[in-house]
Amino acid sequence: MTTNPDTDVLICGAGAAGLTLAVDLARRGVAFRLIDKAKGPFQGSRGKGIQPRGQEVLEDLGVLDRIAGAGGPYPPQRIYGGDGFQDAPVMAELAPAPDEPYRTALMSPQFLTEAALRERLAELGRAPEFGLELKGFDQDADGVDVRLDGAAGEAALRVRYLVGADGGRSFVRQALGVGFPGETLGVRAVVADVEIDGLGRDVWHRWGVAPESMIGICPLLGTDLFQLQAPIPLEGEVDLSVEGLSAMLADRSGRSDLVVRTVAWASAYVMSARLADRYRVGRVFLAGDAAHIHPPTGGQGLNTSLQDAYNLGWKLAAALAGAPEALLDSYEIERRPIAAGVLGLSKGLLTAAQQRGEMRRGRDTQQLDLGYPDSPLSLPSPDGAAKVQAGDRAPDAPCRGGGGQPTRLFTLFQGPHWTLLGYEADGAAPILARPGLHIHRVGEGGDIVDDGGHIQSSYGLSPGDWVLVRPDGYVGAIVSSWQAPPSDAYLAGVGLPPARGMLFDPESQVVKDLNVEVREVLQG
Repeated sequence: MTTNPDTDVLICGAGAAGLTLAVDLARRGVAFRLIDKAKGPFQGSRGKGIQPRGQEVLEDLGVLDRIAGAGGPYPPQRIYGGDGFQDAPVMAELAPAPDEPYRTALMSPQFLTEAALRERLAELGRAPEFGLELKGFDQDADGVDVRLDGAAGEAALRVRYLVGADGGRSFVRQALGVGFPGETLGVRAVVADVEIDGLGRDVWHRWGVAPESMIGICPLLGTDLFQLQAPIPLEGEVDLSVEGLSAMLADRSGRSDLVVRTVAWASAYVMSARLADRYRVGRVFLAGDAAHIHPPTGGQGLNTSLQDAYNLGWKLAAALAGAPEALLDSYEIERRPIAAGVLGLSKGLLTAAQQRGEMRRGRDTQQLDLGYPDSPLSLPSPDGAAKVQAGDRAPDAPCRGGGGQPTRLFTLFQGPHWTLLGYEADGAAPILARPGLHIHRVGEGGDIVDDGGHIQSSYGLSPGDWVLVRPDGYVGAIVSSWQAPPSDAYLAGVGLPPARGMLFDPESQVVKDLNVEVREVLQG
């Protein structure tokens, strides 16, 4: 065993979760490697829906515009029956609001979303390593020894942390012995990316209600392909060839004029809902489908995976900079209940789709209301007067900079830093100023002007209030001028060392004492 690490983090799995984590770590200057046993990028459209909260995450990472440019809003669904059809929206299309700039799901085939993330990663000077497989690992108190196998043969690597973002059949999860309880849902389905002649691309075509007659054909924006979805019997072989899918389409649609020309990707799978018993074992973490799987109804899977990585990235970077290990425990505390709720939502939407042959997605699928109010990182306000509370998603708001140019809160939040926003406040900033914390004052004499009143409206702040916003866009604390600001122990515990010590010295008695205090704070 070697003592010194070869790199700080090894990410196993270069799908959406692994790429998101890689982009976040790269912009923070963390040393890592991103590997995948596959020979190249995933080529299917599988997770094609990006919910409003997922769009906010991708905006912060610098990739949303290029994804939206290639994709677009979901088309309405056209439900055929009898001698005609009926058009209906998949979800309500809501106009952007000052506090919620994205309120309608975006369609982007998974392979285009991942391509945009790889492009962003390349801009940051990094890239996935395909054709490199994790064969085993052992961990101790200081790191993880991993064994890799690729074209150049076997290799050993020492890392500080290992993240398994390697899918529902996760090797990392199985090697840890972490349970993955849940259930199979009695539904088996085909999903395929196909070229079809004779079908318009302006709607999502659906036929049938009963499983044996149901089929959906959705145009994949940004491509010439359609995504074919159809339930199939739980047992038996299924023909995923051009001929086989053409026959299925003709049989279920009742139309002989529709021709499948090519099959770019196809899969037959049994729907399940499962949740890992643990998200962290020592220095090894699970993220994305390695931690949770559920039916695709509601378009929740890829989005939940993105947010797992988004939550974990800043915490790993903070721990690597010297923040207490207790911070990393908050990853499971915050993310596992979210996944449990997603499982219930997805199963409910699946039942509705089976019963009615259609699916409507509402506010609960947008993920804008998810938060961490019970997290040890959320410091409750004694009076609770503000509209937004600790653990809530921090709303956006259009405003102006002190120089007169238009801006918005999300622009202030964008990046790997924390943000402290003072509303008609003064006094606390010199005390709290430190590396990794951007401080803005709203109001007279401040650098931000709330000329439209949107900040006050979204947050419900009173003069003198300070809002502390985490790097992942959630409120850590709200305090008033007469209250004590977040303590040095809390700030150091989340990776914000005092200004007098630009870097943590882990051997100093001050930091050792602070670590004890932080651990008590974070563990309640």
